[in-house]
Amino acid sequence: MMVGAISHREASLDRPREASKTAAAPGAAARIGGLWLALPANFRGILLLAGGAFLLTSSDVVVKALGAKFAPHELSFYRYMTGMVVLTPLFVRLGWNGLKTARIGVHGLRMGLAFVAQLGVFYTIIHLPLADATAFMFSKPLFTTLVAVVVLSELVRARRWIATAVGFLGVLVMMRPGADGIDPVALIAVGTALLFAIANVLIRILAATEPTARMLFYYHIGGVAVFAGPTLWAGHAPVGIEWLLLLAIGVLTTGGMFCYFRAFSIGEANAVGPAENLRLIYAAALGFLLFAEIPSPWTVLGAAIIVASTYYIARAEARGERGG
Repeated sequence: MMVGAISHREASLDRPREASKTAAAPGAAARIGGLWLALPANFRGILLLAGGAFLLTSSDVVVKALGAKFAPHELSFYRYMTGMVVLTPLFVRLGWNGLKTARIGVHGLRMGLAFVAQLGVFYTIIHLPLADATAFMFSKPLFTTLVAVVVLSELVRARRWIATAVGFLGVLVMMRPGADGIDPVALIAVGTALLFAIANVLIRILAATEPTARMLFYYHIGGVAVFAGPTLWAGHAPVGIEWLLLLAIGVLTTGGMFCYFRAFSIGEANAVGPAENLRLIYAAALGFLLFAEIPSPWTVLGAAIIVASTYYIARAEARGERGG
């Protein structure tokens, strides 16, 4: 009886301590959240974009590591399937009425271009040094300027045209056309950037009526549907840790894009945007450490030219430079 009474008394004394621990956890989370919100909005945006760039580069590392066994269409399937699973709570919250669209044709065109571009991205990551593949993708804003003029009839200042031309000079420096011709993989990388630029302009067109969650829904469910058949046909069943790595591609990509969206939603584009250039540094560092890749001087020079020109274009975009 005495032992039971003591145990009962100790248990009753432990309850307040357990309750205080439970209460302390939300308190700690609230304090961390308060410290985060106390930071300037632009600084929070820079941190988010830097984190998102690292997540996307980490996804590229996984793609390169798995590329010896899995083809780009297989990697694409697992990327979209994982993203679909991660984003399903968002789609459920939106509801069927929120997911219905009257612009399925534009969605389909945008998805088709993006799916081909996704294959191109994975192919170039597998077959080019990580820094090179990343630098070529930085030419997307250059193509976006051209596509926006053709498709949206946008008027841009002469200075932006000059910046775009300089950026394409950087692309040529990286491609190094000469007596031996141009590396076909580099051509695929440039074509991929062009396709993504067209898809991005179509996003602008869709954004007039379509919320982001709806565009993400059709993009992911379409990707699963398109790549499921070829992936099953290939018959390369993942084993062991490959399952985790394939899932990591989708998780890292989805997390990285979430960081990008949040970064630009809370910070000013011209202040936050330059942090994306860290992706080049991450790619060069991880390529060297994990794959013994050393960027050539031409890659460094071309990437620097592309970054400088796209930075100018981004600042002009943020200032709303049109016409003139």
